Amino acid sequence: MSDHILVEIEAGVMTLTFNRPDKKNALTDGMYKVLADSLGQAETDPAIRAVLFKSSSPAFSAGNDVSDFAAQNSSGDTSRDAGERPAGERNVTRFLKALARAEKPLVAAVQGLAVGVGTTMLLHCDLVYVSPEAKLTTPFVGLALVPEAASSWLLPARIGHARAYAMFALGEAMMGEEAVTTGIANKCLPSDEVVGAAMAAAQALAKRPIGALKVTKRLMRDADKIAELMDIEGRYFGERLQSAEAAEAFAAFFQKRPADFSKVG
Repeated sequence: MSDHILVEIEAGVMTLTFNRPDKKNALTDGMYKVLADSLGQAETDPAIRAVLFKSSSPAFSAGNDVSDFAAQNSSGDTSRDAGERPAGERNVTRFLKALARAEKPLVAAVQGLAVGVGTTMLLHCDLVYVSPEAKLTTPFVGLALVPEAASSWLLPARIGHARAYAMFALGEAMMGEEAVTTGIANKCLPSDEVVGAAMAAAQALAKRPIGALKVTKRLMRDADKIAELMDIEGRYFGERLQSAEAAEAFAAFFQKRPADFSKVG
């Protein structure tokens, strides 16, 4: 599974590259494991001073692999929340908590599609660079689910309730230039310049005093509140995964038809 997440460390920067282009970099449990393990390493390895997320294809990430959601719906597994899983945290939870607790700088380069967690993870990045073609969506409600990664608080705080609700409830997309004007991203650049700009920023951060960077980030973010909210969202998310609405949403997705929620709920 490491072939789907490429890990490189050079000049103080750990680069994590989503590399599942045939599935638009949809994230699987194995990919979440590599991401979580790598972020854990970055926090403890003094040679790593910044982390860069990017993709090997135009799509940044199509979000969580819907096949995994459908499998949990059919299996009756309600353990998306870490506190409900006796065998230990799910890897997606480990990854989200690692984002919440990260003290070293996180940078992202988004050239295209960013769905679900592909967008919500950006709310935990300190610098985000996008192209005009970048398309951010959070279609949780359309899958009969709820927001995750503490995005139910972080996204409205960043862009306002009305815009965030439209993204969650109606599945409205946000393109690259708007991501800059609303404060999700730092710069919108031509697609072929995005990764270079993000890498330059990560390398610049790697040369800054890491102690000062870590304390600055700690002052700017309430990591405990974010992690607590992730737990609350996770419980609702696990419940929603088992709902009849979710079963209909996943069936419609795989059958390539509009979902009909009129008789479920």
